[in-house]
Amino acid sequence: MIQGTGSGVGKSVLCAAFCRIFYQDGLRVAPFKSQNMSLNSFVTRDGLEMARSQVVQAEACGIEPSVDMNPILLKPSSDIGCQVILEGRVVGNYSAEAYGRYVHDAWSAVCSSYERLARQYGTIVIEGAGSPAEVNLKDRDIVNMRTAEMAHAPVLLAADIDKGGVFASLVGTLELLEPHERARVKGFLINKFRGDVSLLAPGIDFLEKRTGIPVLGVIPYFKDIYIQEEDGVVLENHCGLRIADCGIGKSESLIDIVVLHLPHISNFTDLDALAAEQGVQVRYTRDPAALAGADVVVIPGSKNTISDLLFLRKTGLEQGIRDHAAAGGMVVGICGGYQMLGLTISDPFMTDGDMREAEGMGLLPVTTVMEQEKQTVQVTARTLTSGLWDGNIELSGYEIHMGRTKKKTGVSSAFQVRSAGGSREDGAQSPNQRVWGTYLHGLFDSDAFRKSFLDGIRKHKGMAASAVGSYEQLKQDGFEKLAAIMRASIDMQKLYAILQNGDGTPSGMHS
Repeated sequence: MIQGTGSGVGKSVLCAAFCRIFYQDGLRVAPFKSQNMSLNSFVTRDGLEMARSQVVQAEACGIEPSVDMNPILLKPSSDIGCQVILEGRVVGNYSAEAYGRYVHDAWSAVCSSYERLARQYGTIVIEGAGSPAEVNLKDRDIVNMRTAEMAHAPVLLAADIDKGGVFASLVGTLELLEPHERARVKGFLINKFRGDVSLLAPGIDFLEKRTGIPVLGVIPYFKDIYIQEEDGVVLENHCGLRIADCGIGKSESLIDIVVLHLPHISNFTDLDALAAEQGVQVRYTRDPAALAGADVVVIPGSKNTISDLLFLRKTGLEQGIRDHAAAGGMVVGICGGYQMLGLTISDPFMTDGDMREAEGMGLLPVTTVMEQEKQTVQVTARTLTSGLWDGNIELSGYEIHMGRTKKKTGVSSAFQVRSAGGSREDGAQSPNQRVWGTYLHGLFDSDAFRKSFLDGIRKHKGMAASAVGSYEQLKQDGFEKLAAIMRASIDMQKLYAILQNGDGTPSGMHS
C-alpha cells in the first residue's frame, strides 16, 4: 500500500508505476482504493461508475477496470457536500457530517470488493488518500490504515520534497500514528526531487537512524511523461497546455482550443487526446478575454450544471461564448456543457444542485430535465452527417448524466449511439453546424474521429489535413517511461523483500 504525508504527493502516479512494474514482471496485479474523491470518473462495461485514477492504474496493469477497484466514489457538489457512489451506483447526496456517519455502514462493501479482487489477483497495489495522520478524521478514515490492516498490507509512506519540509512531514506523520500503525510502515519514498540526489544523503541518513525505516527510493521530478490526471485540482495551478513536453512536437500553426474551467468541472480528461496532438493547443481558462481568437470553445462536463452555468453568466464567459458563436466560431458542449447550450435546464428534484430551473444559453434548440436516476453506460457510436467531420466514423465512449435532453423538431443529432439498451441518437447541432453538443465522454480518444474533427477545423482555416498520433500508444508509452524511472530510482530488491516477508504486522497483531 502507498500512503502519503498529505494530498498531492503523487500517490496515484506512484501506484500506477508499481502496477506497470509488477505487470512487466509477470505478476497478475490489480489496483485498489477503497474511497476516492474525484470528479473524473469512468463507466465500466457493466455500467458502473468508478474513479478515473483506478482506471488508469488498471490500464497500467493491462486489465479491464472493475468497480471493485474503487468501491466508494465521492463526487463533490459543494464545499461541504458530495454525491456518494457505492459499488458503482449513486446512494445519495451527503453533507460531510452525514457521510462521516454513513461511512461505517459502507465499510462492508469495501471489504467485499477487496476480497473479490484478492481472489482474482495475486498482487494488489493499494492507494491511500490524504494522510493517515489526520487526527480529526481518524474515527472515519477507511482509506488509509484501516484498509492496510484489512488487507494485511505493508505500507510505503510517500512524501513530496518539491513542497519542502520532506523530513519533517515523514517523521511527523509517523509520530502521529498509533504504534501498531507505525509498525506497518516498511519504507519511505521521497517523490519529485530536483537536482543531485547525493545532496540528500545526510537527510536520508538522519531519517533512517531516527525512524529505523529505510528510504526505498528518491524519485525525480518529471514533466515529460503523460499520465492522466486524477482530478481537476491540477487545473487550479495550471491553465495552459496540460500535455506539454511529452515528446510530441508542437507546430507553429496551432489549432487553438479553449476549455472553460468550470468550478465543478468533471471529466476534463475528455480533451487530453486533443491536447497531445501536434499543432493543437488546449487552454483552460476562466477569463472571457482568453476566448478571443480561439478556433474552438469547449464547455466540458460539470457536477453542478446550473451552478456552473450561472458562474459563466456572472463572469461574462457566457457572453464571450455567444460572441464567439455569432462570429462563426465553433462551440462544443460535452455532457453538462451540452445541457448549458440549450434553452432551459430543469432540476425538479434538485439532484444536481440547489436550484430547480435556469435559462440556458439558447445556442441549441434543446431542453434538459434532471432526473433522479443517473445514466451510466458504455456505448459505441458512429458520426452522423455534419459539415464538421466525416460521416459513419465508428467510435466508443461512455455516458454519465442525470439529465435527459430533448431536441426540438427538425434539429440534427450528432451521433448514432448503440448500447445494451438499443440504438438511439445523441447530441444536437445548430443549423450552421458550428455549435454542437453531446453526452459522449471519451469521444476524442478515437484516433479516427479526432483526425476528422481536427481536419474539419484545418479546412475551415485553409490549412491542409494532417495525420494524428495514437492516443493508446501515448498512454502505453507513458506507463513504460514511468516504470523505467521508478526502477532506476528505487531499490527493487528491498521492495520485493518487503512483499515476500508478509504484511509487516507485529507478532500477535493478526486478527
